[in-house]
Amino acid sequence: MELIVVLCTFPDLETARSIARTLVEEQLAACVNLGPAIESIYLWQGKTESVHEVLGLIKTTRPGYDALESRLKELHPYEVPEIIALPVENALGTYAHWVGGNVSA
Repeated sequence: MELIVVLCTFPDLETARSIARTLVEEQLAACVNLGPAIESIYLWQGKTESVHEVLGLIKTTRPGYDALESRLKELHPYEVPEIIALPVENALGTYAHWVGGNVSA
């Protein structure tokens, strides 16, 4: 099973939890880890911004990515959400099997 980890930032923990639960309940992600209290510094509309956000690490499969991305864009409050998929080079076989069994592609 080809696993990927999707990085996504959220404006606050409540929003992140709500979206994470939806993704897991709809079997678009097997697991979402939320890491609160990160600071993001970026350019937006010609201005440097600095905000506190929550980082989500979303575990899914390559075949399930398109559906996850589509739903994440629907749920996310940002105009341009950060959605970055990274390939998983190696994973414990039983964990990979668990992820694959909890994501409907």
